[in-house]
Amino acid sequence: MKKILAFTLLMALLVSLFAACAPPAPQVVVQTVEVEKKVVETVEVPKEVIVTQEVVVTKEVQVVATPEGDKPAGELRYAMSGEPNSLFIPQTADKNADIAASQLYDPLVFQNDKGEIEPALAESWTISDDGSTWTFNLRKDVTFHNGDPFTADDVIATWEYGSGKDSNWPDRYTIATKVEKVDDYTVKVTTDGPKPLLLITMHDFWSIIPKKYIDQVGVDGFLQKPVGTGPFMFKEWVKGDHITYEANPSYWREGLPRVQTLTYRFVPESATRVAAIQADEVDVVTRLSSEEARSLLGVPGVRVVKYPVSRIYYIAFNNLTTGKGTPIEDAKVRQAMNYAVDVDGIIKALFAGFGKRAAGYVATSELGYGIVPPFPYDPEKAKALLKEAGQEKFEVNMACPSGAYSSFEEVCQAVASNLGDVGIKVNLEMMESGHYWDLEAKKELPPLFGDSWADESGEAYNRLAGALGGNDAAYSAWSDPEIDKLLAEIAKTMTAEERKPLYEKLQVYMQENPPFIYLYEPVTFEAVRDRVQDYNPRASEMIYLMGTWVAVK
Repeated sequence: MKKILAFTLLMALLVSLFAACAPPAPQVVVQTVEVEKKVVETVEVPKEVIVTQEVVVTKEVQVVATPEGDKPAGELRYAMSGEPNSLFIPQTADKNADIAASQLYDPLVFQNDKGEIEPALAESWTISDDGSTWTFNLRKDVTFHNGDPFTADDVIATWEYGSGKDSNWPDRYTIATKVEKVDDYTVKVTTDGPKPLLLITMHDFWSIIPKKYIDQVGVDGFLQKPVGTGPFMFKEWVKGDHITYEANPSYWREGLPRVQTLTYRFVPESATRVAAIQADEVDVVTRLSSEEARSLLGVPGVRVVKYPVSRIYYIAFNNLTTGKGTPIEDAKVRQAMNYAVDVDGIIKALFAGFGKRAAGYVATSELGYGIVPPFPYDPEKAKALLKEAGQEKFEVNMACPSGAYSSFEEVCQAVASNLGDVGIKVNLEMMESGHYWDLEAKKELPPLFGDSWADESGEAYNRLAGALGGNDAAYSAWSDPEIDKLLAEIAKTMTAEERKPLYEKLQVYMQENPPFIYLYEPVTFEAVRDRVQDYNPRASEMIYLMGTWVAVK
């Protein structure tokens, strides 16, 4: 065990970069409000730190005060692992798109860093005794980036466009059966019975858009120049290179945002992201491997952040389209494919042991987790099940997105190799991620395809409904009446205590009838320039940047 050497002058906090940490606040913060103070942290950096999981770092940082008064200042440069497919929330396909788009808008309610729902564009709300009518009292004197006033009409338009033909997520809006205007600043939302997850769904998807503007320019025009009420305003999108936002000078949250310019650079290669932060070309890089993170330890001006993620990686079975009539329709075959994959070996070889084998489609931190163990690696069991199913040898096509997730191409190759070892020949195709999400939404991917799904609600419902919702869910490739039934019960059960056994029953069923090859829950690594302060990524990998600021050197 390596000895930790640490001492701090003035206000500095050194947290072991690779020690276990709990979401949602995995950051290391150096911050002061006095001018021209010096912060010195002195540590030695052993190369074998990944093994010992203890860190000592040497660096000297000159930190100057926060932005003067409430005025935003400076530029935050954020390197993304891929280019967003859209900045229109009903069309966003992955976390990169979610992160970029969410800075432009506000929902009616907001989930804070503690996981609590708090007022946003709705100042308050009431719920009827039967739990099916929600009345929201809207904030007054809020304007959109184009100057249009925010009113109840915009909430209705958001619901209508979100549940319409141009949406990839209509089920996230049709959770409400009706949205009505009571007056300019009061909206009534009706559901078909109690919907305990309505507020978190609103936080995730109901980012309010201006009715007058989108009616004038249409969805295509809105995609070219999106407008919201959020902390940042759209400036430009140079395809293949970057997106730039500017601070909203009329933002309703006092003192926010705290940076003047926010730039998202698209850097698909993780090695290039590492080089960019070393060269001080970007301020934040995400989705690094443990090896890449280790290479940044001790780099002047850079700190490394590690945290567990509420995300499940998996190989999906497609019984809606291309998988029909193939061996994957047999539950024994799907069980065999789970036994065939050496997930622990993948985690050890590709992620230096940082991660854990998924027990199903409910993550460790979520309600109902722990009722079933993970499938163990047992190739002989896999072969026996394939023999019972009369499918000792067969061939199947599989696809995976390229550049979307850390080392995921290698993960998919390992899965294909493991399946080959038990007699299943896999024809693996890697696809550019934007094209991949498009095919996934159209349900045109092959019988097997790799993906992952995060969630920040503390429950797995939205992940489950999104991936298993049949033809009604944009990114679903699976339909099962028993799963549909259990999800419907969860959706209308008001208390977490009552939902927990339903999640447990669902997990037991999904081991006997697996719709996925369950892979792993990751630990993610990021690197941040030391001048970036109040940067708070969440376990879902979501990050809201309105409170982040950049110190001046």
